[in-house]
Amino acid sequence: MPPFRYQYRPGLHLSVLPPPRPCPRLPPPTSLPNLGNPPIAIAPARRLRHQAISTTCRRRSASSVSPSPSPSHAFVARRSAMTLATSNAAHDYPTVDGTPPLVPDPPVPFAKLCARLDDAIAAFLAQEFQDVRLSAVQAQTRVALGVIEEALQRYSISELSLSYNGGKDCLVLLVLYLVALHRRSVATSSPIPPSIQSVYIQSAHPFPEVEHFVVSSTRTYSLSLATYASPMKAAFASYLRDQPNVKAIFVGTRRTDPHGEHLTHFDPTDHGWPSFMRIHPVIDWHYVEIWTFIRHLRIPYCPLYDAGYTSLGGTTDTHPNPALRIDTTDRFRPAYELVEDYEERLGRDGGGASGGSGNGTMRKPSPQTAAGLAQSGPQTPN
Repeated sequence: MPPFRYQYRPGLHLSVLPPPRPCPRLPPPTSLPNLGNPPIAIAPARRLRHQAISTTCRRRSASSVSPSPSPSHAFVARRSAMTLATSNAAHDYPTVDGTPPLVPDPPVPFAKLCARLDDAIAAFLAQEFQDVRLSAVQAQTRVALGVIEEALQRYSISELSLSYNGGKDCLVLLVLYLVALHRRSVATSSPIPPSIQSVYIQSAHPFPEVEHFVVSSTRTYSLSLATYASPMKAAFASYLRDQPNVKAIFVGTRRTDPHGEHLTHFDPTDHGWPSFMRIHPVIDWHYVEIWTFIRHLRIPYCPLYDAGYTSLGGTTDTHPNPALRIDTTDRFRPAYELVEDYEERLGRDGGGASGGSGNGTMRKPSPQTAAGLAQSGPQTPN
């Protein structure tokens, strides 16, 4: 006579069933060595798999099938390390301390996203870090938020816009702008607008990766993005003609960018340019501070940065940064491994301030570069 099997049902006590076998447990979170910048604590890989194993064990507790063995600590560590090493804009960032990625996919409602970003920034600023770089980023974040909050006092939201091209600098600026919008909404008990005005000055020869990231991030961050495929001066003139209410534009220019050496947080455009106020909240951020902010908060970014590009322009004038070349191969380290501010634009043909000592003083540009810097105006973040 074949053995009789009972079917397990919740709440039904069957004395003839053997006690259920304990379900396998994944190891506790493992702190891995830093693979980039800054250090990140990696949670156990594949939490969903853990839940699936537990569910399977409960269903099979009365059967003779043995549960799958628990993965070893070394296996989890290796798998987590590979997950972190391959994370970029096209993939979800690894779970950190059991929390989901900062910017989820698919996108969440705009007001909820602003609140989520505000919570993350508030938690980041409340921490005490021994790492000097993280402490410096905290100070820079407070200053930038102060500049954005001052802009929100000077201008109405309808008078403000954001210059956005998917680059790392304007990405940091965008995140901080949404944080400031949420704080203003809470302080004034006013609703957050459904989207924010922004302008994209497209390169004559754009990278497909940049175009894809601009489209996806526009959807994620609820940008009302106006695109102009024309030279910068003409593009801003067209934009202000199409949006006459705009009086000021947030720009992600930093001190080491062309024309950035003498800029302040608020600068009107130069003579001969379309008239508006340029607002530079991240003007004094260093290159490594931009990347520390992005990677510490797990913000998705354009995948070209993982291929060694450190400053994004067009396909005809932008190349992987030679300072990141791996030996004599055609492979390059990711952009976040660069340290020197003045090496950022080494991959740009005729890049302005692409050489420097890293001590905060500009090197004299070449005659070819100087000719390209003759006209001063707004700079798009890259």
